[in-house]
Amino acid sequence: MINRLHFEMIKLYSGDPQRIQHFCKVHSYARLIAGMEGVDADTLFILKAAALTHDIGIHYCEEKYGDCSGKLQEKEGPAIAKRLLADLHFEEQISGRIQYLIAHHHTYDDIDGIDYQILVEADFLVNLYEGGASGQEAEHAYRKIFRTASGKSICREMFHLNLE
Repeated sequence: MINRLHFEMIKLYSGDPQRIQHFCKVHSYARLIAGMEGVDADTLFILKAAALTHDIGIHYCEEKYGDCSGKLQEKEGPAIAKRLLADLHFEEQISGRIQYLIAHHHTYDDIDGIDYQILVEADFLVNLYEGGASGQEAEHAYRKIFRTASGKSICREMFHLNLE
């Protein structure tokens, strides 16, 4: 089911290899952090699906608003994901949690679960790299965003941060 979703997301982003690479990398880091943290299978399934779909509203926002800010993606993405997940026969409860994560993945206060925390950390790892973040920017994100031991460790290694 995750592989089908992965391919449907590639088709949805057809012609936009940069964004395809983005969600593939977020998915990979989310799986890695979840595995290192010992996340249960049900949570891992939701997390993998959310990592693949977290920016699902980006093209729609560009077309509708001429802008694809995080808040607009949070607003528009869940409805698009709901349709895709229904087409792929995801259970409603699972789809609901994925939609919630899409609707909040740029909101960093009141993180309410390990799936949410890991999604944010994985997205930050990729965004920091893709944005060419300085060591100072990576350290700021490390201190403000990262909470899992695994995410912190990956961030420290990736950006060669001498912390803790």
